[in-house]
Amino acid sequence: MNESGLRIEHDLLGEVAVPADALPGIHAARASANFDLAGRPVHGELLRAFGAVKRAAARAAHHAGTLDAVRLAAIEQAAAEVMEGRWDAALATDALQGGAGTSTNMVVNELIANRACQLMGGQPGDRSLVSPHDHVNIHQSTNDAYPTALKVAAIRGCKALEDAVVRLQESCQARERDFASVVCLGRTELMDAVLMTMGRRFGAYADALGRDRWRISKCEERLRVVNLGGTATGTALGAPRAYIFRATDELRAITGLPLARAENLIDATANNDAFAEVAGILGALAVNLIKMSDDLRLLASGPQGGIGELILPARQEGSSLMPGKINPVIPESVVQAGLAVLGDQQVINQACARGCLEINPYLPLVADRLLNGLDLLRRACGALATKCIDGIAIDANRCAAHASAITAQATAISGKLGHHRAGELARQALATGRTVRDLAIDAGLLTGEEFDALTSPAAVMRLGA
Repeated sequence: MNESGLRIEHDLLGEVAVPADALPGIHAARASANFDLAGRPVHGELLRAFGAVKRAAARAAHHAGTLDAVRLAAIEQAAAEVMEGRWDAALATDALQGGAGTSTNMVVNELIANRACQLMGGQPGDRSLVSPHDHVNIHQSTNDAYPTALKVAAIRGCKALEDAVVRLQESCQARERDFASVVCLGRTELMDAVLMTMGRRFGAYADALGRDRWRISKCEERLRVVNLGGTATGTALGAPRAYIFRATDELRAITGLPLARAENLIDATANNDAFAEVAGILGALAVNLIKMSDDLRLLASGPQGGIGELILPARQEGSSLMPGKINPVIPESVVQAGLAVLGDQQVINQACARGCLEINPYLPLVADRLLNGLDLLRRACGALATKCIDGIAIDANRCAAHASAITAQATAISGKLGHHRAGELARQALATGRTVRDLAIDAGLLTGEEFDALTSPAAVMRLGA
């Protein structure tokens, strides 16, 4: 430290002055100077997962006899503080980095080292006391620490997303019950088709979300296999066997996640198809959210000049010019979230595909898009449930009016009268302006009671004749 209150730190490229009492050091300074592409920091969950990785590695190294108990205690406490998010701001570096995430790994290493120095009664920067390389990064490489931390963060994100999908599914199931007896018009190619109930429409959304919930729950199986212990290329160079066989066990105990060491560490280091697979599952959820949201917009359209069968909760004025206009802002925002995730899916696929030989230099991009996509979908599901579907109402008169559509009513009675005769009634209704019901009764083909039974909620949703 010099008189200006700075300390001088050294690396391969030279020296950098940093504030004497700062926990970030030369690696944070280099990263800050080099990377400002994304304009947002590394995701907080990735940093907290890194804290867990460093804590596990320290425990495993102590077990292997390569890290003493005093340093272990200090590193564990510092890493636990990183896990709690205490140092997120100090660890902030740009999300998009070269070097396969080495900057993130080293910034975490040096912050934990400097904090451990404080905990041991020393000063930040005293590498003889705790070294970022020799003690915090012991038996590790960025190439096993970074993807392991990313998988831990992604599993946690998937669990939170699954909860949000369940909440949205339950909201759709509640509307399924509420609207079970509301007969409405089903449409194909945007044209009048057959009678159905509004409840069954929401039941279909709930079932689609049920598949999403199942797929997301299975992401853990793809992400739980980690390469911690593989060091640079999966050969475990520089790591003792006692450490290799212990590190993932310690990480599993710390996180409570069912993590397992990859049998083939070279494969797990070089190939990142698991992240692409998870991105595809997120894309499937995005597709369902977009479809559902666009359906809600269409069914609520108008209301006077459109379909107007659904009444979405009014959230804000819809126009600076048109008085009384209310827009479907929540479904519109959810569509945008879904489209963003679908775009990110392609980015993740490309980044995973461009791994080169034994490592992937583009994991920071994968981490940024995957973790932010998990957050985006979680918030989208929550908003759609609480700000839209929970409060949806039905315009019963509008549903009834549309349910009297000629094509739908003719189809409803075609099983009784036959396709040809029902079609004749439809043509007559179109020509005369009379209803299919009245024409069928006047022709003595059906009684009013028989027609009403064929077009009742129970009849239109009955499975089979």
